[in-house]
Amino acid sequence: MLLGAGELGKEVVISAKRLGKTVVAVDRYAGAPAMQVADAFEVIPMLDADALARVVEKHKPDMIVPEIEAIRTEKLREFEEQGITVIPTAEAAFLTMNRVAIREVAAQELGLRTAKYAYATSLEELRAAVQHTGIPCVIKPVMSSSGKGQSEVRSADQLGAAWDYAVTNSRGDEHKVIVEEFIRFHLEITLLTIRQWDGPTLFVDPIGHRQERGDYMESWMPAPLTVEQLREAQRMAKVVTDRLGGAGIFGVEFFITHDEVIFSELSPRPHDTGMVTMISQDLSEFDLHVRAILGLPIPVINYHGASASAVILADREAPRVAGYEGVDKALAMRDTQIRIFGKPDTRKYRRMGVALARAATTDAARKLAKQAADCVTIRYE
Repeated sequence: MLLGAGELGKEVVISAKRLGKTVVAVDRYAGAPAMQVADAFEVIPMLDADALARVVEKHKPDMIVPEIEAIRTEKLREFEEQGITVIPTAEAAFLTMNRVAIREVAAQELGLRTAKYAYATSLEELRAAVQHTGIPCVIKPVMSSSGKGQSEVRSADQLGAAWDYAVTNSRGDEHKVIVEEFIRFHLEITLLTIRQWDGPTLFVDPIGHRQERGDYMESWMPAPLTVEQLREAQRMAKVVTDRLGGAGIFGVEFFITHDEVIFSELSPRPHDTGMVTMISQDLSEFDLHVRAILGLPIPVINYHGASASAVILADREAPRVAGYEGVDKALAMRDTQIRIFGKPDTRKYRRMGVALARAATTDAARKLAKQAADCVTIRYE
């Protein structure tokens, strides 16, 4: 049972179906991408513990795979106690569902290098928190996904707008933000870390990515890390994923400066920046996730060379998508692929698809992916 049926969940369903598994996709709205390819689906409020219990009792899954943060993690603990496998574990889902718990584990318990941070539950507390982190700083909801509600503050008069934006885009029912020191990094990476039930921890080549409005816009691989930086990122990723336990893929994010590797965030599931793996290698992050949670072997990951992804965004709010134009133009370019997610409606900046490309260098792959993405436009109703 997949809890969360977006574009990442859709690819997880496809990978699981290829291995003969029956999948039920659950989300808050009908027609979500993963529902379109699953064996069955359920539409429920994802924070409704009773509704979640009902669909679990109805379908009796062997395995529950959370794909979003906004779920009742206390119910996951109950399901685990009933003998259902929760991926990666119910505790891991709890610790990573908001930025408070995982940051405390990383910084305080494990001693990993993180940005200086503080929390706030009101605008007044926010003003006090920035005295610790300094300005500029980054403000985020403690519970959100894909960068929603995140903003960079460069002066004190921006704090009110940043607070409102974070609260408006927060998932769940808690209005709490994390304020982080602004790190002057030259590269932000995702290190996809694969934890197996009975095998060694594996790593996908590092993925560089660029964000706007706190959301991923493009990613590329391999990211240009030194041997020492890669070893340190892998060490830190293994430390934190060993603490969380279970099996599956973890998207571990780091800031890379000229002299430091700094832990940023972690998602216990496939990562949006990792969509580039659908063209960069023979086993995508979704294939790797499914193999890991099913206890199937991962003998080798074969890479195809420099690769990149670029998102296809909606530019307005619309109740229905009528179709897409320009896909033929994008696919006429050599070494490109297009994935349309199939979301039924749009809002401004909503991610509706992704363009993928391979080339001789990462710079060339990024340029090609962006050109392909720019070819595709959405027809609205």
